[in-house]
Amino acid sequence: MENQTKQKLNRQNSGLDTKLPIKIVQFGGGNFMRGFTDYVIDKMNKEAGFNAGIVNLQATPNGSIQKMENQDNLYTLFNRGIKKDEIIDQKQIISSIQKSVNPYGNYEEFLALAKEEELEFIFSNTTETGIAYDENETSYEGPHKNFPAKVVVLLHERYKHFNGATDKGLRIIPCELIEDNAFTLRNIILKYAQLWNLEEGFVQWINQSNYFHNTLVDRIVPGYPKDDVESYEDQLDYEDQNMVVSETFLLFVIQEAGNLNERIPFNKINEQILVVDDIQPYRLRKVRILNGGHTLMLAPAILSGKELVKEAIDDQFIGKFLSDAIFNEVNQTLGLDEAELKDFAEEVFDRFRNPFIKHHLASIALYFVSKFKVRVIPSLLTYVETNGKLPLNLTFSLASLIRFYQGSFGEKALPLNDEEGIITKFKEIWMNEDYEKVAELALSEISFWDTDLTKVEGLKTAIAKALYEIDHNDTEIAYNNFVQFNS
Repeated sequence: MENQTKQKLNRQNSGLDTKLPIKIVQFGGGNFMRGFTDYVIDKMNKEAGFNAGIVNLQATPNGSIQKMENQDNLYTLFNRGIKKDEIIDQKQIISSIQKSVNPYGNYEEFLALAKEEELEFIFSNTTETGIAYDENETSYEGPHKNFPAKVVVLLHERYKHFNGATDKGLRIIPCELIEDNAFTLRNIILKYAQLWNLEEGFVQWINQSNYFHNTLVDRIVPGYPKDDVESYEDQLDYEDQNMVVSETFLLFVIQEAGNLNERIPFNKINEQILVVDDIQPYRLRKVRILNGGHTLMLAPAILSGKELVKEAIDDQFIGKFLSDAIFNEVNQTLGLDEAELKDFAEEVFDRFRNPFIKHHLASIALYFVSKFKVRVIPSLLTYVETNGKLPLNLTFSLASLIRFYQGSFGEKALPLNDEEGIITKFKEIWMNEDYEKVAELALSEISFWDTDLTKVEGLKTAIAKALYEIDHNDTEIAYNNFVQFNS
């Protein structure tokens, strides 16, 4: 069917005209929320009888909800990826958003949401900078630009309308990628309550009748497929200006408070949604395996001539190198259930192999040293402490990073994209031609690692050997020679 003959997606022509009660206010309706939270709510509505409608709030004054309103807040979600070697390529219309509201253009409509009888949840994704205190928001009168300030007003209006009823508090579930996101948001809310001289009863109601759930979220949502839009349009028999593309993987870890699963049926749908007492082990797992996996394979892959994550993981050498590093070294350092770690790592490898997402290795090289410090060095040090020997894959990865910061390899310039001070320091280090000296200077640079790595027994000698091999052989041969030397 040609595009010009297609009807615009709306509730009437899609048969999705059932009205749902407003149970959720959502701050931020961008790609991630539509491919993550709204998808989860939609699935619970259809499979678990949750019967929950979402109000989508325009997050910034310069944003626009009109395109969503033009389609009755419907859109198509394409879930695409690999799961246990099987290609997943699915599409569905998401209908959980009931309306979109612009608090800057219609502030009264925003305030009226506080009076919704069945409202129970706030979800948000306002980027990492959204959960912040703005001392310039000195007045209760809105509209406010600051996200926590808007939440305070919504909660206070609800507190007043329902006379402080204990059963009218809300559950706040932020999805911003900062540690202790909900607790941080709560502290800023209380700070605004103090700044605006709001009544003590309201402060008590916040603390006693509302629940704040820290979260860890993980899903890649590229969003609208602008580079390949025609191939997606050809799959639809209607016109959709708001379609979203997402990977199939989804992880949602939520800190328990007040028997959450009794209020929202996360546990009744087949998704990796975990309501737990402590999310820190899951955060550590993600940082060390997913983020760490990207980081530790980066330099060996680029030195091997690879440009994409999928290309690297499909390579016989790099794929095995990363697998050995994760399964035989990193997983040993995490202190979590072995089977659970294995399952998670296998899912990570499926994500790396996703043929629908082009993830350039050069983009991972941004602030490479600081990423390596946080994501890989702790695994290396813990492995040494636990096993009394060096983890050879992690050590070779560190040596490859040091070689990467020489800036070129053969005839090829390498994609250095870091703080100028780090690049300059490595340039000074590589003025030395002796590999032992290069290893000593790089490992002892506390500004890189927050510690002196020359104190790790045998590491300096091992790094020097790896640097020599990398400069004199193909990367795979260099790795094999390095392993043989240290075995």
